[in-house]
Amino acid sequence: MVEMEPWEEHAIRRPHLPERVTVYEVGPRDGLQNEAETLSLEVRAEFIDALAEAGLPAIEVGSFVSPKAIPQLADSEELYRRIHPVSGVRYPALVPNLKGLERALSVGVREIAVFTAASETFNRKNINAGVDESIERFRPVVARAKEEKIRVRGYVSTVFGCPYEGDVSPEAVREVVHKLLDLSVDEISLGDTIGVATPADVYDVIEALYDSGVTRGVLALHFHDTRGTALANVFAGLECGVTTYDASAGGLGGCPYAPGASGNLATEDLLYMLEGLGVATGVTLARVVEASRRLAESLGHRPSGRYLAAVWGSNG
Repeated sequence: MVEMEPWEEHAIRRPHLPERVTVYEVGPRDGLQNEAETLSLEVRAEFIDALAEAGLPAIEVGSFVSPKAIPQLADSEELYRRIHPVSGVRYPALVPNLKGLERALSVGVREIAVFTAASETFNRKNINAGVDESIERFRPVVARAKEEKIRVRGYVSTVFGCPYEGDVSPEAVREVVHKLLDLSVDEISLGDTIGVATPADVYDVIEALYDSGVTRGVLALHFHDTRGTALANVFAGLECGVTTYDASAGGLGGCPYAPGASGNLATEDLLYMLEGLGVATGVTLARVVEASRRLAESLGHRPSGRYLAAVWGSNG
């Protein structure tokens, strides 16, 4: 038996992490839809263009739901006409039904997202439909999108907990994910809608999905930082091999149908951690900071991101 040196017994072995990840920016849609004030088209278009110039590869621009449901995004068609697309950047939109899809197609949208939940009660509160009913509603949406060769993402909310039902089991998540995969969606974003997840929960859900045959490349993770665990949960996701993470510039956003759900994981916070870990993103952190700074001037308040608070505080 070979004896180890004392220092070798305590050597830290770093986990194997992905070399590169995709940061999927949701601020212009998921963030701004939660602001009380509707910003002008000019301000939102400039914000999106600045995020694209920062190197973000996917920026969720708007939503084609009923204007009565989300009045802040009622002019998404015109917003798409105002932005200046950057080659290689994806500009997805949220689409609830065929009518919304046709509106999106009319302005050249080439990637859409549909949305359901792992909790029956939350889904009814959110979109007035049960989980199975919601999936049947957008079955023709996905089919039409595929005819147009449009990429489709599926959002699953309340993966780690529901504001109405409490705990959500990995088995319930697995069932919804497989129903989405049966529709041939390209990517599934697992959402911690009320920000209750811990790394152990992330391991449990991802393990359950992998064990059921879900492949790594199809999953994305969407965390809220309600209880300060979002970055820890990202690290757990990295350990599980997940390579796409949703984030919102400045930490804007929450969920109007989830009481107490504070902001999304801030893009700046995520980028800072990933840079420190040596995980490449292709995004320039300083440019995202500047985009958030300019947006804050229009909002009239500072977003909740912690990196921004540190940088702006040090600059007076």
